[in-house]
Amino acid sequence: MLKPLLSLLALTVHLIPTTPLKEVQQHAKSRRITVPIPYTEPPVLDPIYEAYAYCNIPNRTEHSWEGHSPPDYKLLSVQVMIRHGDRYPLYSIPKTKRPAIDCTLVPNRKPSHPRLAAFISHMSKAERGQWDSAMSAIPRLPSHTVCEMGELTQTGIVQHLHNGQLLHDTYIKKHKLLPNNWGSKHLYIESTRKSRTLQSGLALLYGLLPEFDWQKVNVRHQWSTIFCSGSCDCPMRNHYLEEEQRRQYNLRVKNTLLEQTYMEMAKIVGVPTRQLRAANPIDSLLCHFCHNITFPCTQNGCISLKHFSVIKAQQLEDKKDRHEKKLYYKYSLLATHPFLNQTIARMQRIAQGRKDELFALFSAHDVTVAPLLSALGLSEARFPRFAARITFELWKGAKDKNDLYVRILYNGEDVTFFTSFCQTHSRHSGPGLCPFKKFLNFVRRDMFAIFNSTNYFDACHRRIL
Repeated sequence: MLKPLLSLLALTVHLIPTTPLKEVQQHAKSRRITVPIPYTEPPVLDPIYEAYAYCNIPNRTEHSWEGHSPPDYKLLSVQVMIRHGDRYPLYSIPKTKRPAIDCTLVPNRKPSHPRLAAFISHMSKAERGQWDSAMSAIPRLPSHTVCEMGELTQTGIVQHLHNGQLLHDTYIKKHKLLPNNWGSKHLYIESTRKSRTLQSGLALLYGLLPEFDWQKVNVRHQWSTIFCSGSCDCPMRNHYLEEEQRRQYNLRVKNTLLEQTYMEMAKIVGVPTRQLRAANPIDSLLCHFCHNITFPCTQNGCISLKHFSVIKAQQLEDKKDRHEKKLYYKYSLLATHPFLNQTIARMQRIAQGRKDELFALFSAHDVTVAPLLSALGLSEARFPRFAARITFELWKGAKDKNDLYVRILYNGEDVTFFTSFCQTHSRHSGPGLCPFKKFLNFVRRDMFAIFNSTNYFDACHRRIL
């Protein structure tokens, strides 16, 4: 049997402090146990630190490198893919009380943001503008005193108001990306038809734009979570996804500690192990963890931080195995090519002198951002946290207008020279940016080499012998 480190302490557990993390304090009835957590660079496979990073607590200090370039280089366009902010769980643990979280927005409740009150007021007076009809009925604000499943929380709104403010300071104030007379043609906005993605996108835009004008904000509906638009027919993508899911399952069933943990948790809540596993308990436990809420307890005992750590550790083990097997990488290449191809096409149009769609925003999910990271070759990147962002910048050289460069950033960190297409390019040669042509060749040709193909259609329809 497992001996949970803190199983007796779960009734009064405080998992996440609201200040930068140095320790997690667990309280028993008559004593206190302290579990130290490093606040310097963490061990790569520390499951508790990884969970903390995933929460993305808004008041953590964040340094952003978006918009940094050599002198005299001009920023031409920016395209940002985001994951929605903090949300209520999509699943509940059977026979336990759901976490009590209020999804209404209250400016004087932490976490907050200086512009939260104005954001609430503005969104409450929402106009329809020229929105796609599929998006018109979605509420502009989370509003339930007891969160609904998957609903965006106040934390999620604040995370993206913060993101928008960071990008505003760099792209709008410093680089003047949008002209003074900017209008809807200068923006391109897509969101899936979920309230959490739409509301996250609106929060980021409210923080970003010089002023939020409903008539200038046209949100387009993206029906696909991988943002493949009209190029979604790809049988081999589905094949690799099925193989990847089989790999995940095989790795899980070999993990005896994980299975023992699920059995203990199932005994605590009083359901069969299979039912508990199907309820994806880590989704609900992460909500408890991120919101500093006690893990569920029943008359049979309490789910503990030890149980939580075992599941998180297995996810880190899965990440390593996923990287070695390459099935997810192949899926990712085919899943994200349509989006990357549109990204390239938009850059080319702007490089040719078009002044529309200077800033593009795509509000999406972890299942959108994760394969994009993988396809770009960023296999060591952390799993997309709440309110994660990938930024694509297009730059023009100081002397030759045809001298084009790209920068790729993940959560404000410059990862350009960790991408598969620019790893071999020395950042110390020239401006420290990646030639656009390398990105272009990767999207149009090189990303299909692993399939022995030269184009997307052939890679999607070529049968494995």
